Amino acid sequence: MRERRELSAGGVVYRRNGRAIEVALIRTGKRWGLPKGHVERGEGIQEAACREVLEETGLEGEVIAKLGEISYRYAYKKAGGEVVRVFKRVHFYLLRWSQGEVRGHEYEVDEARWFALEEALDKLTYATELKMLRQAIAVIEKEQPG
Repeated sequence: MRERRELSAGGVVYRRNGRAIEVALIRTGKRWGLPKGHVERGEGIQEAACREVLEETGLEGEVIAKLGEISYRYAYKKAGGEVVRVFKRVHFYLLRWSQGEVRGHEYEVDEARWFALEEALDKLTYATELKMLRQAIAVIEKEQPG
């Protein structure tokens, strides 16, 4: 059995809609999550987070803060039957939306949509991503409205 390490980056992108704060989530199959993906060779982690958010949501944003990182392991079987174990670390950033539309996402994602914070907390599938969203909310709430 082989073990591989992967480095990914992603983000919580938010906007103010009147007095409400909304965040963009992505759906792949039945699972709602935060946009994220692999850091490419020669690319910085923060740069990768912005690129992945753009690719998976159609949205551009300004990095406000680093939220933290999550790690997890999973395994899959290759076509020949070999099992590959993966140790994945994902760095997350908070991005303030600047432009773009959620309908501009790439084919890898089934849907990208804006959600009010409370609804987003209920939608996320994974507890580790829920933790990142809670950290994002704490940072957003410290900001001045505007």
